Amino acid sequence: MKNPAIKIQKTELLSDNWYILNKVTFDYQKKDDSWIAQKREVYDRGNGAAILLYNSTNKKVILTRQFRLPTYLNGNQTGMMIEVCAGLLDQDHPEQCIIRETEEETGYRLTKVTKIMETYMSPGAVTEILYLFVGEYDESMKVSEGGGAQHEEENIDVLEMSYNEAYAMIESGEIKDAKTILLLQHAKIKNLV
Repeated sequence: MKNPAIKIQKTELLSDNWYILNKVTFDYQKKDDSWIAQKREVYDRGNGAAILLYNSTNKKVILTRQFRLPTYLNGNQTGMMIEVCAGLLDQDHPEQCIIRETEEETGYRLTKVTKIMETYMSPGAVTEILYLFVGEYDESMKVSEGGGAQHEEENIDVLEMSYNEAYAMIESGEIKDAKTILLLQHAKIKNLV
């Protein structure tokens, strides 16, 4: 059901160069029942999925490292980010997406994943819902070196490390990615590794 205190008046396309950037004009009813007009820019890049791969036997996790231009433009001197495996849904169901992305990025073929939650990562400006998963891996599931899809020109490093080392990287500032922090904390709370 739509919120009766919101009335969308106009949506203007600002850019569809990579994804969609709109300027939305809307009326918003305040608590005192008065109405105000507001304008916001909204970025729509589609929904995504992310997964923490963990091995409960050897207490390890699989993470990725890749260049992220927005972080480079905002003070990350190398632009490199350590993250969990993730990708856009591209019309897939979230579970199908993350199984596909896991194999492309890490080289591990999973058949079972567990959904943890859905979250908006930047709700003030981005429409994306991110579906978060965990999945257990072992060496028998490795089918390639990973590194990303050739046609997408991805250049992804696959990192296997102890869970404790990965978790310590949050405090040291080596991991600054929100989805990765959420999933590493989930693993700690649920004693997955």
